[in-house]
Amino acid sequence: MFGGSTAPNGDLGLRVIRAEEQHAIRDRFDRLISAAVWPAKELSLAEIAHFGLPRKGLDDRVNAWRTANFRHLLRGARRVLTARALRLSNFYGSLYLTHIQHDGEMLDLGLASMRVVTTAGVNYMVDAFQNSVELENLKYHGLGTGTNAEASGDTALQTELTTQYSSDNTRATGTTTEGASANIYRSVATNTVDASAAVTEHGILSQAAVSGGTLLDRSVFSVVNLASGDALQSTYDFTLTAGS
Repeated sequence: MFGGSTAPNGDLGLRVIRAEEQHAIRDRFDRLISAAVWPAKELSLAEIAHFGLPRKGLDDRVNAWRTANFRHLLRGARRVLTARALRLSNFYGSLYLTHIQHDGEMLDLGLASMRVVTTAGVNYMVDAFQNSVELENLKYHGLGTGTNAEASGDTALQTELTTQYSSDNTRATGTTTEGASANIYRSVATNTVDASAAVTEHGILSQAAVSGGTLLDRSVFSVVNLASGDALQSTYDFTLTAGS
């Protein structure tokens, strides 16, 4: 009654995604994830506890990390809260971390540190006012394995990664935005590794190449063990407050 024949058919479309497009996709991903998880605002004491301390409902691995990291977070948080209570003008950096495992699982570790803006970073800002350097270059995120406490005299990470970065000796470039208020500068980046690394420090620097650049801010935190193919997303908020 019916003639003819049928067979499966379909269309295939291919598009090459070039390097610059990959970077743009990663930037959008960073902005979306960090905005959804970490508030770009000055945190109250209750919010510092919420984002930095263990609590019910979180993954056991996250709570274990937050417990171990408490002493590192306390170093900076107490100084920030004291300055705020006294209504003193101050500026500080806040660092949030997300561990992205090679299988795609994401662990939102939380608020890792509120330390420490360096003398070199402050001097760099003064140079920028004189137009001898570009302030917007303070957006590169470095990772390291050093454990010495942060100090204002730091000029580099204690032991920065080198060939462990997926692009050897190259720090991740941060996506820069304004926070929830005009006095907060946010930079978000994702460093992927192609070798295992026990990461314990983070820095914001003025260039992508390792072994150079000015260090704006250094943070030390409890170890995050990265396996080959893992990534660590770092969200850095630089907050400047006026006096009263």
